[in-house]
Amino acid sequence: MTINKTKIQNHVLAAIAALSISSCSKDDDTTTPTNGNNTVSAVYSKIYGATSITSDGTFITIKTNGVPDHKSAYYPTTNALYEAYSGTTFGGGTFTQNPNKIATQNFTFKIPVNPTVTTNHSATPLGAIGVALNGVALYNQYAGPNNQVLTSEINSFDKYYGHPTATSQYHYHVEPLYLTTVKSTKSGLMGFLLDGFPVYGPQEENGTTVTSSALDAYHGHTHATVDFPNGIYHYHFTADAPYLNGNGYYGTPGTVTQ
Repeated sequence: MTINKTKIQNHVLAAIAALSISSCSKDDDTTTPTNGNNTVSAVYSKIYGATSITSDGTFITIKTNGVPDHKSAYYPTTNALYEAYSGTTFGGGTFTQNPNKIATQNFTFKIPVNPTVTTNHSATPLGAIGVALNGVALYNQYAGPNNQVLTSEINSFDKYYGHPTATSQYHYHVEPLYLTTVKSTKSGLMGFLLDGFPVYGPQEENGTTVTSSALDAYHGHTHATVDFPNGIYHYHFTADAPYLNGNGYYGTPGTVTQ
């Protein structure tokens, strides 16, 4: 039998090249994974409004543009999501539109991978204290400095219960109606506060409506949820004040920049 040495050499060289390419590909996957060297828990994939979600093992970093994916009277009239107001206000009064318009933001939320209760519960500040599933900022129960209550602002919330600031930052103080009625349910996960603890809608999974009196001073409690079957502390939106947050963060907050 005649052996073609040239063909054998070509096969050997091809095999070596293939092995080299395979090794390089494996090294690239290890050193430059898409989530930044650490696994991102699947629960964060529910934040569908994020432009990126990564982890360094200590913090989950969530980047969003902060604009709602639903219609609003606060979009410029030239925007496809503009819609003149209709519906019932959160406060039950007459809708009073504020003069502000929605504009794109540049949020970076950093929240603890493993949130834990803190002994020193820091107050939630004005501005973003967490992130909703659609990337919109969550705010506390105050309308301005010196703990101005929301009473005068509630009737300016659009049909999905949000509105923008003078710097065009759209946000929710109360139940994000688009998430609880269109994208999820009244008992579903709504987002996370900066301390890493999750936020749920105004009902328990069995359909029971949650009230502030059923929650602790920080507007939350601990039990198992569909997302955290082993149990976790979590906040709830409620129809009564303080709506989302009470006397501060339950855990140690991360940061938000924009």
